[in-house]
Amino acid sequence: MISDVEEYFSKGCGRCDRFATPECSTRRWLDGLNCLRRVCIASGLVETVKWGHPCYMSSGRNVAILGAFRGDFRLSFFDAALMQDPEGVLEKQGRNTQHPDMIRFTDNAQVADMEPIVHAYLQEARGYADAGIKPPKQKTEIEWPRELLQALDNDPELAAAFHGLTPGRQRSYAINLNSAKKTRDPTLPHRQIPLQNTGRKRRSRKVRTETDRPPDPIIANRKPPMNEAGWTMGLEPLPISTPTDPVYDSADP
Repeated sequence: MISDVEEYFSKGCGRCDRFATPECSTRRWLDGLNCLRRVCIASGLVETVKWGHPCYMSSGRNVAILGAFRGDFRLSFFDAALMQDPEGVLEKQGRNTQHPDMIRFTDNAQVADMEPIVHAYLQEARGYADAGIKPPKQKTEIEWPRELLQALDNDPELAAAFHGLTPGRQRSYAINLNSAKKTRDPTLPHRQIPLQNTGRKRRSRKVRTETDRPPDPIIANRKPPMNEAGWTMGLEPLPISTPTDPVYDSADP
């Protein structure tokens, strides 16, 4: 991550592996970013670098920050809850953002076209910072994930570390966990998901044995040969010897 603001406009923010390469998003939006930089400085803001991005301050407070992405570049405002947005140009950064806080640009030439509006918005934000006006804190209800509560109950050390975080950081963890895939409720009956039908017949992996084969009708209807005594040939009973039967030894004469 960079510590010199000039590196942002020449190499990038340093937060990913595209830093100092032609694929860096700052290369694509360089003309628009330089134009925003000029407008911010002309509005009397102090330029610095924070979180690897150009940040503009007044009276020791953050006012606005620049950012570049693959599909757009942005001018984001701190304390966005105070902004009046008479032109309706502010957008939310995401679904969990409470207030519209950024102006999004998808073309480098847009900055020059909107320069009067951008300058007016920067002046408004600077006025709040210089006057020490801060937005009222809004207490929002957080849906705490059940898995997180269970983990905190089972691990006192983890609970102490979690409660030592700022409320904003705790809220971020809750939002990230809630946005993840929901786990299956163990109290609900298990439902087996059927396999997707691809239209092709599945091959049976069962190995057929001789007992699995259908009987030959000719062989099945053929009667086995029998001897005169009525026994099936080859299955005659063996003679049973009795104690009165003489026993001969091969060694006898």
